[in-house]
Amino acid sequence: MMSYGEDDRLPIIDAHIHLDQYDSAGQSTIINDLECPSSALSGLISVSMDLTSSIHNLKLAESYSGIYPAFGYHPEQEPPSDIVLQELFTFMHIHKDKMVALGEVGLPYYLRKKNPDLQLEPYKEALDAFIRQANTWNKPIVLHAVYEDAETVCDLLEKYSVTQAHFHWFKGASSTIERLICNGYYVSVTPDCVYEPEILGLIEQYPIERLLVETDGPWPFSGPFEHAMTHPTMMHHSIAKIASVKKMDCRDVYRQMYNNTKRLYFG
Repeated sequence: MMSYGEDDRLPIIDAHIHLDQYDSAGQSTIINDLECPSSALSGLISVSMDLTSSIHNLKLAESYSGIYPAFGYHPEQEPPSDIVLQELFTFMHIHKDKMVALGEVGLPYYLRKKNPDLQLEPYKEALDAFIRQANTWNKPIVLHAVYEDAETVCDLLEKYSVTQAHFHWFKGASSTIERLICNGYYVSVTPDCVYEPEILGLIEQYPIERLLVETDGPWPFSGPFEHAMTHPTMMHHSIAKIASVKKMDCRDVYRQMYNNTKRLYFG
């Protein structure tokens, strides 16, 4: 197995980033690397927070090649009203040919930790609607569903026989991981795999054919990335860590991550 080095770098796709949430300087830095022929960065799946975010991501995708937008409503906020949801679905229908996936959608795990009295049913109803639309449009769905919430989300996915599912930055019990594996879902890891033991266990357990790499930028990271702007180049370190855990050549992991992302999002 070769050790990681710059000469080993091959094309990568960030499977989950909030490009519209960066400031203009951060966006320019990432876009410049995306447009640089010598850069290993070949694509970004830019997910959305709500309708406004979806509109911004669409504009970015129309302005720069290599940016692929996903439209959705992030669950770690107030649940969408019927009107908000309908406006978003109307936008998504109009632009569904430019939309590579629905997302980011899911359940508010961290919001419920802060507010245990938060009612989950409105979020489940919204997620049910997103999953139905993903099934109707035959699009992948990008999911924010960690720990016990993943079981609820699996129930909904199975209800509609949706298999093109991506659980981003997944964390959960080994039994839940096995359920995701059995259903053929994809999971992605962020740069925190370099310093979080919990994520190493996920990498070890999950089939390499269903793993993806992401940044979830601009979310910041600790460890060797402390105080650094989250940039897709951090995924090179993630790939090196995956190669180490899986006892594979880095170049093979690069190819596998690239092919996995292409398979899920571009068929």
